[in-house]
Amino acid sequence: MKLTEEQMAGGITRVILDGKLDIEGAGAIDLPMNIIAGSQKAVLLDLRKLSFLGSMGLRSIVTPARTIRSRGGKIVLFGPNEMVEKVLKTSGIDTLFPIYHDLDQAIAALRQITIAEL
Repeated sequence: MKLTEEQMAGGITRVILDGKLDIEGAGAIDLPMNIIAGSQKAVLLDLRKLSFLGSMGLRSIVTPARTIRSRGGKIVLFGPNEMVEKVLKTSGIDTLFPIYHDLDQAIAALRQITIAEL
């Protein structure tokens, strides 16, 4: 599992997950995701390269996402494949954190929080 972080315009942090988010993958991203959750307010979690999402992987996404939200921030999930999206929807995660397949819409949703802070 590989996690790449990049800064986008408007104070948005894009986090790209690449690989399988199973037990091993979750262990690899837990610390970086918690650091991001503690320091960023607008996070686009790019799931386009995520090939598998298991229960431990869900925890590695949900816990930091809740932290971001509790700090007044927002996280959106972007571009999951059909299998990953099914896991997100079956677990109800999509009711907590919105899923987008259009990058412009995902960015627009995050910009609402960054504009509100000004």
